[in-house]
Amino acid sequence: MNRRSLLRYFGLALSSGGVLAVSGCGFELRQPQRFAFKTVYLTLPANSALGVEMRRNLLGSGQLVVLKDAPDLLKADVVLDVFSELRERVVVGMNASGQVRDQQLRLRIKFRLRTPAGKNLIQDVELFQQRDLSYTETAALSKEIEEASLYREMQTDIVQQIMRRLGAVREL
Repeated sequence: MNRRSLLRYFGLALSSGGVLAVSGCGFELRQPQRFAFKTVYLTLPANSALGVEMRRNLLGSGQLVVLKDAPDLLKADVVLDVFSELRERVVVGMNASGQVRDQQLRLRIKFRLRTPAGKNLIQDVELFQQRDLSYTETAALSKEIEEASLYREMQTDIVQQIMRRLGAVREL
């Protein structure tokens, strides 16, 4: 056997051994969410950034129909009520001359999941995300863009948390 074929054989043995080791430990790729319901009514404004992303994720699952018209409320299997969406910017650090140097961005969402009849499937839950943002007045425009990006990132994290909680509901 020449050196090249020996290395190829050795590489194949290592990679197949790695696959066997990972499969034996219970590792499994993430599967799509399975929901105990087929239709969901969202009480979010259609123009809300959170509402748009939530609808996109629910429809993207390929298993759910998202209802948005008020008369469809009673046709839905479940109702996702979002009570509040609060975005805050808090100053946490200043320099000696009183200029802002550090800020904290916060996003707080409060929601619940219920049936149209009023049975709570997920009690009131408040999800909270925060990110730190350094600030300098000389780069105010770029910091504004960074702030918007951080809020989008926090919103995406919260939507994913909500989706996992919806997937955990087993009976209506």
